[in-house]
Amino acid sequence: MSAPAAAQALADPADFKRGMRQLAASVSIITAQQGAGRRAGLTATAVTSVCADPPTLLVCVNRSSQTFPLMREAGRFCVNLLAAEHSDVAARFADAALHGESKFAHGAWHAGENGAPRLHAATAAFECATLSLSEVGTHGIFVAAVTRIHVAPGRAPLLHFDGALTTLPMVSQAPARA
Repeated sequence: MSAPAAAQALADPADFKRGMRQLAASVSIITAQQGAGRRAGLTATAVTSVCADPPTLLVCVNRSSQTFPLMREAGRFCVNLLAAEHSDVAARFADAALHGESKFAHGAWHAGENGAPRLHAATAAFECATLSLSEVGTHGIFVAAVTRIHVAPGRAPLLHFDGALTTLPMVSQAPARA
């Protein structure tokens, strides 16, 4: 039996970051709204499915971000998956110098059924309700029930790889399932 992880030497954080740059990830905008007009959002790649039955996502957000407290307080948020043409929106939401409402100046945004801002042109948008929140190191880990899904396939995804935004060529146009 091996020693617990806490007793083992951990990898160097800089090496970890270099290694994780090699993991291609879909780019999304995580948004939340609390009360009238108090909106926030950030660009993220740390989103993954937990299970399909019931539909559940896992979303990791840095606790020092402007969006984390709003997500925690609201208990609901939206994960907006970006298409290749959304690199300007991704850059805007990644800009730490921009705050709150100013991030929403690009793109057509409207409130989803759960109140969180939804990007109209997202390739998919997942409206979520927080089931649990854990804190590990610098991040909050949200496990959330997906309460509504909007899908608009047919465009190349926006990806993050090796510190840059990129995309994939569209190979086929698979028909959407009903």
